[in-house]
Amino acid sequence: MIKSGDQLKCTSGNDFFSEGSIYTVGNIINEKFFQINIGLGDEHWYATKDSEGIYVRFDLENHLVNDAWFALL
Repeated sequence: MIKSGDQLKCTSGNDFFSEGSIYTVGNIINEKFFQINIGLGDEHWYATKDSEGIYVRFDLENHLVNDAWFALL
């Protein structure tokens, strides 16, 4: 179970998340969704943890941005 304050390592990055970088889990929305803090203040993306893994899905029309994938440290 992911908890606020946990550390995540980006295992497959994109334009928004750098592979190998460490990110901190912010607020927990529910068992499946939570925030990943990306900067100072309240900057964050919404992430998912399910049977596929931990990821931020980028559902752009032309799929120009890959999803970002993470591992719990």
